[in-house]
Amino acid sequence: MKVGDRVRVKSSITFYNHPLHRNQPFDAKGLEGTVVQVLDDWQGRKISPNFPICVEFPVEASKKNFKVHLREDELEAVE
Repeated sequence: MKVGDRVRVKSSITFYNHPLHRNQPFDAKGLEGTVVQVLDDWQGRKISPNFPICVEFPVEASKKNFKVHLREDELEAVE
């Protein structure tokens, strides 16, 4: 995956930091968003983070978009 790809969450993942559901469990399965960052180096050195893909999901009723870090096996490409 690379920056700018459209992706969908394919597995059931619970978040507690969604802008419209603060401190409540929110299942992100099926959400579609855009890859905004792929973490693979830090200051020129290779790294291997647990959740390397940063995805941004639009939230209509909120000022901010919802950003989360996920693994590649939790996402699928959207055409």
